[in-house]
Amino acid sequence: MCDYKSLREVTTVVNEKISVGKDPEKPYVGLENIKPGSGVLDGYSASGSSISTNSVFQCHDVLFGKLRPNLRKCISAPFSGYCSTDILVLRPNEGFDPVYVAKIFQSDFVGRVAEGSAIGTKMPRTSWRDLKELKIFAPSMSEQRLIARILDTLDTQIQKTEALIAKLEKVKEGLLHDLLTRGIDENGQLRPSPEQAPELYKDSPLGLIPKGWGVGSLGDLSEIVSGVTLGGKSGSSAWPLVPYLRVANVQDGYLDLSEVKLIRVSSVDLEKYRLLPGDVLMNEGGDFDKLGRGALWQGQIGLCIHQNHVFRVRTTQSVLNPHFLTAFSSSAIGKRYFIRSSKQSTNLASINSTQLKAFQVSLPSNTEQELIVKELQAMASKIESEKALLDKLIIQKSGLMNDLLTGHVRVTSLLDQAQTPTPA
Repeated sequence: MCDYKSLREVTTVVNEKISVGKDPEKPYVGLENIKPGSGVLDGYSASGSSISTNSVFQCHDVLFGKLRPNLRKCISAPFSGYCSTDILVLRPNEGFDPVYVAKIFQSDFVGRVAEGSAIGTKMPRTSWRDLKELKIFAPSMSEQRLIARILDTLDTQIQKTEALIAKLEKVKEGLLHDLLTRGIDENGQLRPSPEQAPELYKDSPLGLIPKGWGVGSLGDLSEIVSGVTLGGKSGSSAWPLVPYLRVANVQDGYLDLSEVKLIRVSSVDLEKYRLLPGDVLMNEGGDFDKLGRGALWQGQIGLCIHQNHVFRVRTTQSVLNPHFLTAFSSSAIGKRYFIRSSKQSTNLASINSTQLKAFQVSLPSNTEQELIVKELQAMASKIESEKALLDKLIIQKSGLMNDLLTGHVRVTSLLDQAQTPTPA
């Protein structure tokens, strides 16, 4: 039978605290420095940055966030230092591998108990008292280390994939800027910069642009319509219930259709506000990050309209490719315009249809717009592929943690192979 032990048999709570006389060479770790659900330390600060009482920890202690345990903040300390008192400091007892113990505290079954025992509405906290009797799988030291090594290998793959996605996002940002200011020449290559080939560029209201490009106002290049007003005239029960898109559905470059609400509208309004594939949806406002952000409607729902805080922009596609417009509005050029033109309060900003119609867009030829869009879509596809891999790795890690850290699946066969002498 597998050996199971309580958490208090596996670890000891370290209650050492310090208020003054902190070692300036040692770092301070706050809850904000621990990445949720990953077991990753995301930075630290100088010990002097915290003027309050801190807990003291040593290298390889487990740091477990007891505040808002649903965030699953837990790491194995890579150094000695000080931390917030909202972090439990747990020192593995003799016979227990520190990395394995950290994985146990990062597991869902410990997380669920911590979350279920947390007290408080806005700032729920769990305590060691509520966790210490929880029974966990406690195999031999050699099996603990093998399990830890397997999970560490997967964690490394996850971190590398996350780093690659972050790098690709930066590359995409630079590519977007270059393509929207330099474009693609007749050889299918990115044009030389204005510094390299000034003869290829001309002045415009948007700054230097390639000589073959034009500039137009969005109002002249498209039909811009504000959507149906909610809470207006009461609808007849005979009117059809149809889906409508809100500001929350229109994200920066994509649509979040996880929750689409319904509204009753007349046949006249249905035709007036009905979305067609190729429509660009742009937000009137809200938080600064929502201002002007747009996404392309591609007929994801058969029959759908939009509310009045979401503008529908239907371009003349022979002049302005809607994919190109979506990219241009989300670029630094577009965001600068919307912030500069918006009506602003403390935390909110908004634009009206007049300001949206005045939005200046660069106009490469339709063929060049298609080439630019193709390049951006290829990069987006690469990022989505890596994100799909990341999701797969995270699911795989969750399954492995559940199997290996509970003893449902044993690694003893692998352990036996590792310990069997190789024949001479």
